[in-house]
Amino acid sequence: MTVRWGVLSTAAIGKVVVNALGTSDVARFVAVASRDGAKAAAFAAEVGLGRSWGSYEQLLADDEVDAVYISLPVSMHTEWTLEALRAGKHVLCEKPFATRAADAAACFDAAQAAGRTCAEGLMWRHHPQTHLARALVDGGAIGRVVLVRAALSVSVPPGDIRRTGRLGGGASLDLGCYCVSAVRLFGGQPLSVAAAQVVDTAPGAEGSDLRLAATLSLPGDALAQFDVALDYPRRDELEVVGTEGRLRLPDPWLCRLGHLELERGGTFERLPADPEGRYGLGDPADPDNDDAYRIELEAVSAAIEGSATAGFGRTDAVDQAAVIEAVRSAAATGTVVRPPGTAPGTCPA
Repeated sequence: MTVRWGVLSTAAIGKVVVNALGTSDVARFVAVASRDGAKAAAFAAEVGLGRSWGSYEQLLADDEVDAVYISLPVSMHTEWTLEALRAGKHVLCEKPFATRAADAAACFDAAQAAGRTCAEGLMWRHHPQTHLARALVDGGAIGRVVLVRAALSVSVPPGDIRRTGRLGGGASLDLGCYCVSAVRLFGGQPLSVAAAQVVDTAPGAEGSDLRLAATLSLPGDALAQFDVALDYPRRDELEVVGTEGRLRLPDPWLCRLGHLELERGGTFERLPADPEGRYGLGDPADPDNDDAYRIELEAVSAAIEGSATAGFGRTDAVDQAAVIEAVRSAAATGTVVRPPGTAPGTCPA
């Protein structure tokens, strides 16, 4: 079975994902929807899709679409995830899946009721580079984890959707979700969060965070720190420090470099992410190498058609949203916040 995907929105990330999937045997994109029919038609022509729709409802009624990839603004994620699930479509929703734990739970309730797969679009987690890092940490390669440190920053102008408050803009939502995901994956569900922010004063930002830094306490007396910004030079950093060494992922989120770095006992190793070539990774020097999105779509499609498990499900998505909620609350109030979690001390697969 080849899962037939539709794209909800003509956002630029949708073009990246459609092109990244290429000629996969597991999944293919067949349609796109926009509230502007001309934009949908132009998108379809550019990326080679057979059908375009002038409303989201029309795509959800399309019997030739099995699943939808939701690349709408953050503020619309919960609404249209619920609409898609109730229409009988499987869903892969761009990060952050939800800004509140209650919203994430409601989406998975709807998925269960509809008998459909629902997944959050944190593509880096599906990549073999991340699988290798997790296997090394779980296998004790760096001893007991004591610190997780992450950073992600980009520079975008005022007025960009990522800096538009009413659409769910802000550094903590657009970028912080990656860092929170990494903290939880390698350190477990945080026990408490402290954070500080710089408020975006640009027109349209509506008080969203331009920059944010957080310190999180983790199980086993471990700590985590991350910082994000929408007006800094590009930075992509992830380091996991243990009692016997450290692991560094030099390209943690897009995974284009295809290797990680392990330091222990005074020795340094560069380990390839896919030494046996199972995933067919592209050229690390290619700036358009978007393997992470292809691998994510194929993984979710395999779960939809029943040949694999979803990988990260309800508990993970709800706990992820709970930590994002706590980070934003801690930054806004200047207080230490304890995120509620369905599985304290763990990051469930």
